[in-house]
Amino acid sequence: MFSGIVETMGTVAELRQEGPGVRLVIRCPQIATRAKIGASVSVNGCCLTVVACDGQDMEFDAGEETLSRTNLGRLDVAHQVNLERSLEIGDELGGHFVTGHIDGQGYLDERIDDEEWSKFWFRMPKPLGMQMASKGSIAIDGVSLTLVDVEEERFSIALIPHTLKVTTLGALTTGDPVNLETDVLAKYVEKQLAGQKGGE
Repeated sequence: MFSGIVETMGTVAELRQEGPGVRLVIRCPQIATRAKIGASVSVNGCCLTVVACDGQDMEFDAGEETLSRTNLGRLDVAHQVNLERSLEIGDELGGHFVTGHIDGQGYLDERIDDEEWSKFWFRMPKPLGMQMASKGSIAIDGVSLTLVDVEEERFSIALIPHTLKVTTLGALTTGDPVNLETDVLAKYVEKQLAGQKGGE
């Protein structure tokens, strides 16, 4: 479980094809010095397991399913990614509960910059709209954010200068893909309502 508060950005140091998947090597001494094999790390919002680390780099195995359903399949050497270690009991929850299981991909539809501030509009798969509400939470590439406007197939968020600077969101341009995870509570509410509707 994660909070959606990105600790830092890492850089893709190497991509090695291994069977149907990829060995993803992320350079980030800030986290790698404390990482342990078997630990969970959110990489652009995807929960991945550390399979090797040397104090400078962390290695992860990303399978075919993960590569096809997330933007990890579009990464290349030198790309930056958002990183967050899993929560420990007693940690402060500054964002919202993020599982690291991606619900779908969206893409940046419109970017409106106002000096150092920005408003982003994202396109998303239509079914995800049922799990979104204005002032609710969403994780975009692992970043916990508050929804502003929600339409049938797109939504907006407002980004402060700090978030634009310390996450990969600041470098996004129109058309760039992002990983989306809706609020886990919204999923349960939708399922409950669907069950009630089916029983009527």
